[in-house]
Amino acid sequence: MNQSKTFTYLLATGSVSLVALMVCYPEVAVGGSIKGLTIWWNQVFPALFPFFVLAELMISFGVVNFAGILMEPLMRPIFRLPGIGGFVLMMGVVSGFPAGARITADLYKDKKLTKSEAERLASFTNFSNPLFIFSVTAVQFFHQASLGIIFALSHYLGNLCVGLTMRFFSKSKKKTSTIQVRSRFVYALERMHQERLARNQPFGKKIGDAVVSSVSTLLAIGGFIALFSMLYQLFLNIGAINLLGEVLSICFKWIGFSPELGSAVIPGLFELTIGDKSVAELTSVPLIEQVVVVSGLLGFCGFSIQAQAVSILSQAGLRSRLFLIGRILQMIYSSIAAFFLFHVFPTSSGIETTTAFSQNVSALTHHAVVWGPTLTFVMLIIFIVLQLHRVCSHSHHLNG
Repeated sequence: MNQSKTFTYLLATGSVSLVALMVCYPEVAVGGSIKGLTIWWNQVFPALFPFFVLAELMISFGVVNFAGILMEPLMRPIFRLPGIGGFVLMMGVVSGFPAGARITADLYKDKKLTKSEAERLASFTNFSNPLFIFSVTAVQFFHQASLGIIFALSHYLGNLCVGLTMRFFSKSKKKTSTIQVRSRFVYALERMHQERLARNQPFGKKIGDAVVSSVSTLLAIGGFIALFSMLYQLFLNIGAINLLGEVLSICFKWIGFSPELGSAVIPGLFELTIGDKSVAELTSVPLIEQVVVVSGLLGFCGFSIQAQAVSILSQAGLRSRLFLIGRILQMIYSSIAAFFLFHVFPTSSGIETTTAFSQNVSALTHHAVVWGPTLTFVMLIIFIVLQLHRVCSHSHHLNG
């Protein structure tokens, strides 16, 4: 029996088994889906939608070309990628996953990146949102704002190390252009202007297209979050999660870590937020072990987020092999970086969430929770109206 047939049989068996679990535990399945959709409605959509729309507009206005030319001297020698990858890197840091995969896929479809460049770029532009790192993980879960620096630096360093590793997967020998600094800036402005003229569309249409494209992507992301939330609850209900936790406990004990971490890490493999919270609640575990493990989870980012990025890349015709390898590498690199950074930056065992910084991020989080669902509702209404307008316009054009 060849591998292709075996894979087919495994997929068929797995899908039938999942349907059987849903039939046997319908309340668990529905509850898990609702929990995932609630997270998407309240947090994910409001956080990602503005960045997705702005990224679309910046591409159409030529800002990407401008940033690409300026960052060419940095990106080409370090990562063997065109300067335009620097724009994706910055947007990935600011907006969080899976924005890096989304913008990379858009640039590849616009033929601004080759297939090899896009696949390597997507592997190390998958960042966690800074607000999640500082406000949620450090302040809300660990009650130590100072840990946010360790989590953030280890996360960013881990991803950059993935990028340095991926440069060896490149066969490109292209060298950085030798444009002078002043002329490079002028040239970048000219290219930005030319790109905007080449995309000669009304401003309203550009915004409409950006909204429709962004909402479509976010709807798919919501589906993945609901799916993996349901799967986690089903596996938890039948005891599979506990079994995997025992296996991981043996692995942690083997490397000298507390075995209690095993059962806490498993949820993070499915959904990052639950995993981080579970590890933070293990007060009997040394803080350094908690920090190292959470940094690893931030790099791995969970099956749900990985599936979202893989789906986006696949729809653009890009392979996901390097992206998935990058998640394993980032988990390792970030954990190692966190171990050393823990000894560099001072931490305390007491609650220190009364700092001005933590108060600011907590206030920002509060506003996001209050206004997030409203933004989601309004944008979905706009999306429906735009789609109906397109259908009516197309129908009128055919009848005419």
